[in-house]
Parts: sequence; structure tokens; C-alpha cells
Amino acid sequence: MSAAHPTPPGAADPAVSDGPAPPDALGPVASGAVGPAVPGVVGPVASGAVGPAVPGVVGPTPSGAVGPAVPEVVAAASGAVGPAAPPVVGAVGSAAGGRATAPTARTRWCPGTRLLVAVALGWLLLTALHRLLTGRWWFWLLPDLLPPVAYVLVPVLLALAVPAARLLRRPVPSRPRTVVLTAAALALGLGLPDAGLNRYALTGGRVAPPADALRVLVWNTGYWDQDDDPDAFLRFLVAQRADVYLLQEHLYWDATAGLRGARPAPDPSRLRAVFPGYTVVARGELLTLSRYPVLARPPVGPDAVLPAEADSGRVFAAAKVLRTDLAVGDRVLSAYNVHLPVQLNLAPRRFLGFVAERDAARRAQLRALEADVAANPHPVLVGGDFNTTPAMGDLRPLRDRLRDAADASAAGYPATWPDGRLPALWRLDWTLTSPAVRVHRYELRAPAGLSDHRAQQALISLPEVS
Repeated sequence: MSAAHPTPPGAADPAVSDGPAPPDALGPVASGAVGPAVPGVVGPVASGAVGPAVPGVVGPTPSGAVGPAVPEVVAAASGAVGPAAPPVVGAVGSAAGGRATAPTARTRWCPGTRLLVAVALGWLLLTALHRLLTGRWWFWLLPDLLPPVAYVLVPVLLALAVPAARLLRRPVPSRPRTVVLTAAALALGLGLPDAGLNRYALTGGRVAPPADALRVLVWNTGYWDQDDDPDAFLRFLVAQRADVYLLQEHLYWDATAGLRGARPAPDPSRLRAVFPGYTVVARGELLTLSRYPVLARPPVGPDAVLPAEADSGRVFAAAKVLRTDLAVGDRVLSAYNVHLPVQLNLAPRRFLGFVAERDAARRAQLRALEADVAANPHPVLVGGDFNTTPAMGDLRPLRDRLRDAADASAAGYPATWPDGRLPALWRLDWTLTSPAVRVHRYELRAPAGLSDHRAQQALISLPEVS
């Protein structure tokens, strides 16, 4: 219907509608209206309006119109004076009559959260690659330098960082918290078998040794007595009271000669004097000292093809496994004295080339050792400095065939290197036996400052002859 209002003097013509407006009309109301906002209208009130808006008007009210407020108007635009209408929930629409939605704030992680997530995912990736590549790719000898216990400590510390952040009143948000805890759990599951932990340390129940049990000492002497008091060195050996000694680095080293620094150690005549009744077998840097008669000394690996006239340098490089077959009563024990080449040297210019060459040399020695052990009909004991940690795949074939003597240890983490001021975080030295050999005790002995390797001492017994 038409609506007409009296126009006060000086006011503009009243606005006239073409017909009644439906409830909740969306037509704009002129900006600047003086009066309460009218429910139902989503639009600005006309600029300059002096009077109230006209009921039922769809279009804008002309400037200066005077009349009662329209009950259907919902909101007024900028400049309207009056209370807001109850039905309004969201933001006010535009002048065209549309409704706008309030923007949602995007959650942003703080730098500490981003760092924690990155470390957790990075460690999981490193652990997965380690499981795939160790023992298969020469380059992975470098990441394998990590202390094996890190495969337990790092995931545990990552998981503990979540509650620690809450204690510091910097809680980790839900989503990154789930990522960190999941990555830590997966990394722990992948890395635990390579962490070098002795799961038998707390079980006890070890069988008492028989009266004829053998005491074996396995030790990297650290260039023999080169930097030590020779008498103190011999006293240490005698004090171990071993029946069989498997000793490595029976040589001196000239540091000025670089990689060609190997020099023969003094003649072992003094050893024979302080170990009467023992047999001394030396080859290259390896020396085996036995109270039991030596039946045979079959060459193993590259040493087997070395010509008899080879000089001491070539013998040192090739002879890394010394096998001696010992007559223990009416039984035979094959003792393997081992020192694998170290895989790292910071001196050469060809750093990566050196690592690749050493990997090839290590593989040649290990394959020959594995083949010889597999073909040996006697009980075996393999001991020495393998320069190989529990995390490294190089030793897996041999460990799968033989039994780790450290299972008889009370130490939860039997690390052998370095001994001294720094904590021993790496196990480089091993004693392995065939399943028929029983290990009653395994201990690590401090070397009294004579070497940076701890000495391994094992008490073993051989199976009865059937």
C-alpha cells in the first residue's frame, strides 16, 4: 500500500513505497538515520536522515525524512543511533544486503614446537635409514659412529619433552604432540634392537662353572707397552690369571709416518719368561698366549694368500684374524684373535675414499672369518677389537651364528671404549662363542691406564666329548 507522511517545513519529500514490504525486508536503510535501528532490515540507513524510518519501506529513506521507525528493520549501517536488533548473530552485511562470515584464525606453532616436531621426524627417518643401510652401504659407516645407546635415549628424551613443556607452561598443541609421541615410539621400536643393551643383565640364574673352566682374556693393548712402563704392563697381564690371552696391537706406532706407522713390537721373549709353560703365537699385530698346547694355526682371510716373503707392513695390513686350535684335555677349542681395520681416519685428504677402502678391507676379513667359522667342526671362541658397535650391521651374520658372551654379564650396557676420562659409550670389543660353549661369567676390566680399551674376561666351559 502507499504511505504518506506530513513533511515538516524545510524537510525533503517523504519517501513513498510502491507497495508493502514483506517482513525481514533486505533493503538498505539510509546511513546516518537518527533513531533506533529497525529489526528485519539488513542495510544502511540513508545518509542525513533526520526522522525515523518509514514502516514497510524497501528502498532507502530520503535524507531528512521524518516518520516512525520501521519495525522490520534488523540492523543499521554506520552512523545509525539506536540499539542493535536482537536477531543479529553474525557480522553486518554489505550495502548490497549480503551476510559476511567472521574469519577463522589459523593456529600457528611456535618455533619451539616446530623444532620439536622436526627433530622427532628427523630422528625417525634416520633410524629407519639406519635399519635399511647399515652393513649394506660403505657410506653408512659414518652415521654408524653414533653411540648405540642413542637409539634409546633420543626417543625417550623426545617423549619426555612433551610433559616438560607443559611444566614450563608452554604446552605442545594436540596435533604436534601426537606427531612427536608417535614418531618417538616408532623410532624406539626400530632402534631398540641396535642399542647395545644387555637384556640378560637382570635375569641372573647363571650356572656355576665346573672346575676345569677356562679363563680367557681379550684385550686391545693400545700399542703394547709403547707409552707405558713395560714392567707395569706385564704385571697387569699376569694379574689377570687367564688360561688364554687374545691380545691385539702387539706393535709400536710411529705417528710421524701416518698410515704407514706400524713398527714391530719387541720380541716376546719377556712374555715367555713371565708366562712359563705358555705357548706364544704372534702374527702381525696379533698375539695369542695359551696355557694349552697349540695343535694348529690355519691362516684365515687375506693372510692365507700372503707370500712368505711379505714384509711387516703387508703382514700388518693382511693378518687381522689369527686362528689357533688348542688342545683342552681331549677336546679342541678354536680361538680366533681378531682386530678389524678402523673405518675412519681424519688425516687423509681422500676422506670418503679412505672410508670406502676400509669398508672393503673389513668386509674381506669378516667374510673370510664367517666362512672359516662355518666350516670349523670344533667349538669356537672369537674375540678381539672389531671396531664395530652393536648398531652396525657388519657383524650381524657372525652374531646370528654365534652367541654373545656379554649375555653372561651383569652390565646393562657393556661398553668397552673409551676407557679414561670420557664415558665409555661404544662397544667395539667382542667375545663370541659357538652355542656348544657355555659362558659362565663375562666381565670388563679397567686397563689401569695402559690402554683406551677395557679388557674382556670370560669364564667358559667346553661341551663334554660324546
